[in-house]
Amino acid sequence: MSDMRTPLKRARGMGAAKEGTGHFWHQRLTALANIPLVIFFVGFVITYNGASYEEIRGVLANPVITVIMMLALLSILYHMKLGMQMIIEDYAEKEGMKVLLLLLNISFVFILGVVSFFALVKIAFGG
Repeated sequence: MSDMRTPLKRARGMGAAKEGTGHFWHQRLTALANIPLVIFFVGFVITYNGASYEEIRGVLANPVITVIMMLALLSILYHMKLGMQMIIEDYAEKEGMKVLLLLLNISFVFILGVVSFFALVKIAFGG
């Protein structure tokens, strides 16, 4: 039986991942969120450069500061994951290598996130 659809109709929705625009918007939104969060983070580092552990712990005991730091970590790590994922998908030619690199990307971001959040919570709660 012959296909009665036009070539354009057959090609619609056949993109590589079928989710390119979602990935695009997530990366743009995290970039936008990173602007004030990174400004806060850099200001925090500059302000408390050379401060003692007790001073930093006292500042991070404020839940607002800790939540902003956690949001910065979350947004930066997610943005990094998205950017690396795009590079891997675009430039890794062999499918096996692409899958391995994507798994390493996800694992790296997850481990870095868990360690960072644990360290931040431990400092904030006086560990």
